[in-house]
Amino acid sequence: MADSNESLQAAVAAARAAADKQGERIVVLDVRELIVITDFFVLCSGGSDRQVKTLIDAVEDSLRGLERRPIRREGETEAGWMLLDYVDVVVHVFSEEQRDYYDLERLWSDAPRVSWEAADAASG
Repeated sequence: MADSNESLQAAVAAARAAADKQGERIVVLDVRELIVITDFFVLCSGGSDRQVKTLIDAVEDSLRGLERRPIRREGETEAGWMLLDYVDVVVHVFSEEQRDYYDLERLWSDAPRVSWEAADAASG
């Protein structure tokens, strides 16, 4: 697994890639103190199946630039939820309906939110 700074940089890059493609309700959760299988969750929503696919493609392209590839890719855009597993970072891309149904922010409400929009978020 990557060190925490590399993990944070990847999570921030994923969030910014989603934002660049008009992803909605983008949240980065620091789950390092809560579970051992990953460091960060990146959550975002798309308004249509096509946008969910676009968001997934954008995240993969962005993280490929950091020489990262997901070890697992699950879900289908038609199901309204796709997941990219980078081991230390797990990216969830939802349709709005599925996002509200699964409500991962509530399930992981103890996880601190990471500020990813600030210019220096990736360095701290």
